[in-house]
Amino acid sequence: MTNPDLTLAAETASPLGALHGEPLYLRRGGTSLLIDFSTGEPAMLHFGADLGPALPDLSLLGDPVPHSALDVPVTLGLIPQASSGWRGRPGLRGHRNGEAFSARLRVVNVERSGGEDCSAVITQADAEAGVTVRTEIRIHDGGLLQLRHRLDNDGDGSYSLDELAAVLPVGRAATEILDLTGRWCRESHPQRLPLRQGTWVRSGRHGRTGHDSSLLLAAGTPGFGNRHGQVWAVHLGWSGNHESFVDAAADGRTVIGASELLGTGEITLAASASYETPWLFAAYSAAGLDGISDAFYAWFRGRPHHPGARSGKARPVVLNVWEAVYFDHRLPVLLELADAAARLGVERYVLDDGWFRGRRSDHAGLGDWYVDDDLWPAGLTPLIDAVTGHGMEFGLWVEPEMINEDSDLARNHPDWIAGPAPRTAGGSRLPLQWRHQQVLDLVNPEAWQYIFDRLDALLRANNIAYLKWDQNRDLTEMGHAGRPSVHAQTRAVYRLLDELRKAHPGVEIESCSSGGGRVDLGILERTDRVWGSDCNDALERQTIQRWTGMVVPPELVGSHIGPTTSHTTARTHDLSFRAITAMFGHFGLEWDVRGLGDSERAELARAIALFKEYRPLLHSGRMVRADEPDPALRLHGVVSHDGGEALYALVSVATSFAEVPGRISLPGLLPEAGYRVEAVYPAPEDRRAFLQTAPPAWLAGGVEATGRFLAESGLPMPVLNPEHGLLLAVRRVTTADPAAEPAATSGHPARSS
Repeated sequence: MTNPDLTLAAETASPLGALHGEPLYLRRGGTSLLIDFSTGEPAMLHFGADLGPALPDLSLLGDPVPHSALDVPVTLGLIPQASSGWRGRPGLRGHRNGEAFSARLRVVNVERSGGEDCSAVITQADAEAGVTVRTEIRIHDGGLLQLRHRLDNDGDGSYSLDELAAVLPVGRAATEILDLTGRWCRESHPQRLPLRQGTWVRSGRHGRTGHDSSLLLAAGTPGFGNRHGQVWAVHLGWSGNHESFVDAAADGRTVIGASELLGTGEITLAASASYETPWLFAAYSAAGLDGISDAFYAWFRGRPHHPGARSGKARPVVLNVWEAVYFDHRLPVLLELADAAARLGVERYVLDDGWFRGRRSDHAGLGDWYVDDDLWPAGLTPLIDAVTGHGMEFGLWVEPEMINEDSDLARNHPDWIAGPAPRTAGGSRLPLQWRHQQVLDLVNPEAWQYIFDRLDALLRANNIAYLKWDQNRDLTEMGHAGRPSVHAQTRAVYRLLDELRKAHPGVEIESCSSGGGRVDLGILERTDRVWGSDCNDALERQTIQRWTGMVVPPELVGSHIGPTTSHTTARTHDLSFRAITAMFGHFGLEWDVRGLGDSERAELARAIALFKEYRPLLHSGRMVRADEPDPALRLHGVVSHDGGEALYALVSVATSFAEVPGRISLPGLLPEAGYRVEAVYPAPEDRRAFLQTAPPAWLAGGVEATGRFLAESGLPMPVLNPEHGLLLAVRRVTTADPAAEPAATSGHPARSS
């Protein structure tokens, strides 16, 4: 039987009487969450596909009781707990001096909202343990779910918290796990494994997100890919230590979740104190990983503070001078770079490491955030005036969270260096150096205030529109006053960014962490882009950007054209491959462009102009990725939400077993609409890019076909040399059957609202 009254119909917040057992049913954007309260505990029955407007009688759908088991069905609670019989990974671990170790949380209140809000707050408590947990849940328009807990210590004494996790159920159809891993200059690489009974855990103990962080942890149906299969995925919006996990219990139920990874004794709550978890972000897709990206992109772009949301300003083309000059800061050279950049069409010029006192290498100077008078006797003003005089913005590199032992700051305040024990006059053990630096203890109020004051003064004294905020080491043995402090340090960094943004709302900030060492939604709530990797090698960047882009939209991922020969891999690539790779991000240059030959300068200027032409589409459209059977070829693109235009990149990452690539599909277009497809870069006659006697005939002047034909049959593609690409522009020209279009706009199942 069905009961239409059990839909989420309330438009205003209202308390739930637990005795009534009314379920919580949140549904939006093609996703739904169902929680039952009939046992007094919030039992998670479903997270995934929209179940429709009406539910059956849930009292008839209880689980059976097997032999040799508890005498009642085991509840999978919003916070899984042993007191309800859950034998998997517990949601809450804590104690009072070794006692009150097993909480029995029960619902005391539920507040829910429907309509555009689609959210709820569930409060549970255990009077004997002396704890209350308040859980916030939201589902956004694109289907992305947010969940976090707050634990309050209601007891008289202290409560030691070891873990408080956010979890969600995964459908039984899931049989595979996919997550990401990596290292410096090779971030965001996927790995798959079968989902088996037990717990798969990814731990990050870097004190930052980490180069090997799993930006996305997903479980899905057999062989799920970019555009097929059911997928459940989570991300923890936190920049410190963390764990993400998939827990498959013996009873057949599976949960996916994450938590902050707390150090020994790191969180001890005094009476009436509280702890709040980071946000867990979760998405479900019935159409593969592209559907997961849809949900995350919709959330990012719906934020009021998303770059350009209020101002309408496009993401500027960047020149960062690092790979052009490194620490060699001579004003004439930097002025020449500014002139060359302006002629090419660059819109933002960034002065990187080396401008402050004592900074001639990475061995000294961190912490002394004053313009070096020896290098800059007139300050930064001459360079800033030249840059802004060309109509470009000026940006500056900083690394505020770190300190060199060879610095005036370290000599004057040795106690501001974080470590495993308080520093004394006789000295105490410091963590091992990393890139010749230590971590500045921003938990110390004086150190925090010093950094805020120095950055504030720099921004007030100079016309700086952008900070490249770097963080170049792991926080090993991170401690304040003898206690572990990764949690407090992360919160201090967040507060520093928040306060600077309040004081200087017009300044954009990039989060760089020796490349992609801190890419997460916690830092991206406070910054305007991330640096995906220190590696500008286009071949490496193809994978790094593809998988970073599963969660983070391209306008937030810095992607630059590096020198012809990469300084991190010594690999050499043609300009067309480097430019095509960089276009699908926040585009820029990291290259000494002063000495380019005429033909190379003209090609680079054309690539910049192409990016500007397609920038509105690239930074607003839907990302699509084909499931190519040939591992040597990759096709990805961006399609406008109205299906009117698209830009695709076909990339050859290796030599293929096949002589010719065959017909390649262009997914995501309106099936019944007509389109014109043209190759826009490089030119078909470019012999560096193509390895063929004759190209496909359509390549010379383009071809027209329906979206259905392009997706199902595809086009014969030219034979690309390895490590080359081809940019394809698609524009709508005719409509064969307008009535058939609305249901197929996204290429994914329609999302209900």
